Amino acid sequence: MKDTDLVVSNKWLFENLNHPDIAIFDCRFSLVDPQQGKQQYQTSHIPGSYYLDLNQDLSSRVQKHGGRHPLPNIEEFADKLSSMGVNSGKTLIIAYDDSRLAFASRLWWLLRYLGHEKVAVLNGGFSGWIASEYPITAELPEESKGKFIPQLQTHMIVDRETVKNRQDSPQTALIDSRENDRYQGTKEPIDKIAGHIRGAVNYPWKEVTDSHGYLLPQQQQTNRWKKLEENQEIMVYCGSGVTACVNLLSLELAGIHKGKLYPGSWSDWISFE
Repeated sequence: MKDTDLVVSNKWLFENLNHPDIAIFDCRFSLVDPQQGKQQYQTSHIPGSYYLDLNQDLSSRVQKHGGRHPLPNIEEFADKLSSMGVNSGKTLIIAYDDSRLAFASRLWWLLRYLGHEKVAVLNGGFSGWIASEYPITAELPEESKGKFIPQLQTHMIVDRETVKNRQDSPQTALIDSRENDRYQGTKEPIDKIAGHIRGAVNYPWKEVTDSHGYLLPQQQQTNRWKKLEENQEIMVYCGSGVTACVNLLSLELAGIHKGKLYPGSWSDWISFE
């Protein structure tokens, strides 16, 4: 995958590491051990990168409905970005993780939802950076002053009622991004109910990258979505609105700009059962 407005290589980032209008964000996280990502960051990270935690920064508090990773409080998140030197419309944000873009894509999507188009993911993530023998550090960046003003793109999301109303529409495709056994309901390690939303088709998010976290070539991204090109709308979900963002990134790479996220996803859907 070549450098684009959506994705950059380790080499590109290394060559632009000290650019004043670039901000780098480490999004490493483990669903099994929520402290692990931050501990890894504190031990070593790409120089100059700030840390954003899936639970603390990229999500809000879990409630009865809304899923396991509800979207963050917009004002608090905007303040956080401002304190990390992000300026709306000016700062290019590079997001990376070590989980095949699962958490970096959440930040990528979230920023676009907030009206900030200048955001890309790091192809290959932190492991790729290490493998390329580029520098790492334990030094934490200083707080910086920016001005991030969110401009919500509400057309980019759908809620449970919208999914219910459109799931049988021939013009709408409903995409389940989870692994096939979770989609089939033969395995459910996280949520209390197994299965999928009626009418959904399965496009597992891990099919977007190879086993090392590198995006598959452009042509493969395009071919992957061929069957859905004619659909007027594509609604995408996963377990909690995180890994679905990898599929939304893939859709954009394929030149398909009608993907919408159901943020609450399966965990919200079953909370009404």
